[in-house]
Amino acid sequence: MKTKNITFCGISAAAATVIMITAYFPYLTYAIPCIASLVIMAVVIELGNKYAFATYLASLLPVFLFCETEAKLLYICLVGFYPILKAVFEKVKIRALEYILKFILVNAAVFAIYLLSTFVFGIPIDDMGELGKYGSVILLAAANITFFLYDMCIGKMALFYIIRIHPSVKKMLK
Repeated sequence: MKTKNITFCGISAAAATVIMITAYFPYLTYAIPCIASLVIMAVVIELGNKYAFATYLASLLPVFLFCETEAKLLYICLVGFYPILKAVFEKVKIRALEYILKFILVNAAVFAIYLLSTFVFGIPIDDMGELGKYGSVILLAAANITFFLYDMCIGKMALFYIIRIHPSVKKMLK
């Protein structure tokens, strides 16, 4: 392992954590974890999945200890490691199977977030208010649509990163 690679991972884990801490600002609870996942995406592009997973693991404890509850659940259960799995899923030759795997992942993550929110953190989700008895179905559909948009956006951001930023970082890591 090169020292530069480990340093890059450490700085990336710290950057993801600092970004996650900003989720305490109102209305940023769900956007900030998605932005923090772009840091993990950069590590995937620069150093590969093994380093990216180590970066994700290094960011977990400070995110868990210091970040807003809903944001940290989203980061820990889905978007923090999603750029790593996205790289794996996109190697699948059958496009329909790729998306089936992605949506199985997001629905499992939504279920995990629901269980953790309700039973570990005590956030009452059962009361859907104005959404009524169909509230959970509506929220699950919204989560799937939002995930689809997030998947497209992270793909576009990866392309932007490769074209604009990667050449500079590549020189730095040599």
